Amino acid sequence: MDYSSGYATCAGREIHYTEWGAQHRRTVVAWHGLARTGRDMDELARHLAGQGWRVICPDTVGRGLSQWAQDPHEEYQLSFYARIAAELFDRLHIGSAHWIGTSMGGAIGTVCAAGVLQPQLKDRILSLLLNDNAPRLAQAAVDRIREYAGNPPAFGTIAELEAFFRQVYKPFGWLSDAQWTRLAETSARRLPDGRVTPHYDPAMVRQFTDHPRDYDLWEHWDAIEVPVLCLRGADSDLVLRDATAEMLTRGPGRRGLAQVIEIEGCGHAPALNVPLQLALVDRFLATCEGGQPASTPGLEDKPVLVDSHRA
Repeated sequence: MDYSSGYATCAGREIHYTEWGAQHRRTVVAWHGLARTGRDMDELARHLAGQGWRVICPDTVGRGLSQWAQDPHEEYQLSFYARIAAELFDRLHIGSAHWIGTSMGGAIGTVCAAGVLQPQLKDRILSLLLNDNAPRLAQAAVDRIREYAGNPPAFGTIAELEAFFRQVYKPFGWLSDAQWTRLAETSARRLPDGRVTPHYDPAMVRQFTDHPRDYDLWEHWDAIEVPVLCLRGADSDLVLRDATAEMLTRGPGRRGLAQVIEIEGCGHAPALNVPLQLALVDRFLATCEGGQPASTPGLEDKPVLVDSHRA
């Protein structure tokens, strides 16, 4: 299944996105993590497009092929990202969509689904899949991410950059050699001296210093009224079990709409690129659509499903 690459002006910035399955009516928005790009969602988007979904994978402002912020203090924060999301829905004529978000992408989805910052999105987001994201994050892990993301190294070759990514993103779980190479190629930019460095604007980590409580999202979580699936990497140091346990007692968890599943062999965050993880996405979307999820041989007895519970 091929994709197209497009650009839309949202909140005054040029935002890049890939679109898969454009001929389909039902839509999924798949949003990447903090220092990543929408191309991380290629395997997921290709799979879903083959299942009859239109899939939109944006690059957040300051990442990938999207324009960098002109005012980092104002633009690198969840409220601005939510504004971009709201305008992207309108630009791409998305009446309603299911939202899949990895890490930061999950946080953006949380504030959009809550409707506190962008009320017009509350009834347009049909469900929320949080890939290793929660309304409370572990500070030690935030500090770790801020340190490496805020000081991106530079290398002489793409091969060296790929080796760096293989180490930093080892918690993603299994990726094929071809997937690692694509991750490096789609996550690189050349510096004036010819070296290569990660694709993003290092100033995007100012979100953590300029808006230190930006990821404290319980107010938004409590306002969510749609089904939520949280996929937690079993070895994640960012989303701890006390946070996911609290999720099941508040907001959609208290309403019986939230589920948490742990993914063995992954930390922060599962790559959503292997059959069992894709099957979990399929089942969640099918349930939200009111249909019967397809049977996946071996899904129930695989150790990848370490912990699954409902409120």
